Amino acid sequence: MFGQLFESLAVRDLRIYSGTERGSVYHYRDNSGLECDAIIERTDGAWIAAEVKLNSGFASVDRAARSLLRLRNKVASRRREELAALLVVTSTGAAYRRPDGVQVAPITMLAP
Repeated sequence: MFGQLFESLAVRDLRIYSGTERGSVYHYRDNSGLECDAIIERTDGAWIAAEVKLNSGFASVDRAARSLLRLRNKVASRRREELAALLVVTSTGAAYRRPDGVQVAPITMLAP
C-alpha cells in the first residue's frame, strides 16, 4: 500500500514540475505487460520515462532500470531519438547514473 501511495505522490510531483514547461505525464502499459509509471513529454517531443520505487535497494532499482531499458528498446527509432532520459525515482538515497545510462534520483531531488 505504501508503494502505491508513494508512486501517486511522485507522479503528482512530476505533473506539477512538468506543467511549468507545458509538459504532460502519462502512464504506459502495453499488451505484453510492459509498463512504465510515468512518461513525461514536452511539447517539442522530448520525453522521459520514469519508474517510481519506494524501495531504493539495488534489486528494486535494477528491476526498474531493466524495465525502462526494455521500453527504450521497444519504441520506434524516431521516438528513441527524442528520449531525454530514463529515470528511477526512489524514496531515499543518493542520485547517480548507472553504467547503462539510467539515472536514479530520490524524490527530494525532483524540481522544475
